[in-house]
Amino acid sequence: MPHDLLLALILYAFVSSITPGPNNLMLLASGVNFGFRRTIPHMLGIGGGFTVMVGIVGVGLAGLFLAYPPARLTLTIVSILYLVWLAWKIANAAPPSHAATAAGKPLGFLQAAAFQWVNPKAWTMALTANTLYAPNADWPSVLAVAAAFGAVNLPSVSCWALMGTMMRGVLRDPKRLRLFNWTMAALLVATLWPVLRNAV
Repeated sequence: MPHDLLLALILYAFVSSITPGPNNLMLLASGVNFGFRRTIPHMLGIGGGFTVMVGIVGVGLAGLFLAYPPARLTLTIVSILYLVWLAWKIANAAPPSHAATAAGKPLGFLQAAAFQWVNPKAWTMALTANTLYAPNADWPSVLAVAAAFGAVNLPSVSCWALMGTMMRGVLRDPKRLRLFNWTMAALLVATLWPVLRNAV
């Protein structure tokens, strides 16, 4: 994988992992209700479960692309459009102050890992990452995509549990939230440059 494409992949993995979504809002609520230590199994389940999901989705795309090559171009276009739309939504996101609060006990490792397979954002992230950065569905590229998410996903999602435990007030500050959202949106759009350049 070219150096600039690898950097773009890592940046995409970071931005898509740390921005608001079902996993992060659930971790925010869990951090508020149960504290950071009791939320660790939930965080590990997300990190491990999603990394495995990325690998399986990446390998599975190979059959589709071999059977119908135009599917790759179609999925690439859809992925790019999705990323632009997601960047707009991130830039204009409202504070996640109404995240659902967990009841009873925090989500466990296996529960959190299984949740990735019904999480729309996780599916979109896995499909988009593999389509853009492992378009041939070859093992080295798929493993690079999975490894990138494995390296940055857990630290990224952990920030939300920590914010829920110690820094929830920061999320309610409109100026800081606006700056964070626009920065994340700009970084997300920036990850498209190597993909677009290599497609020309």
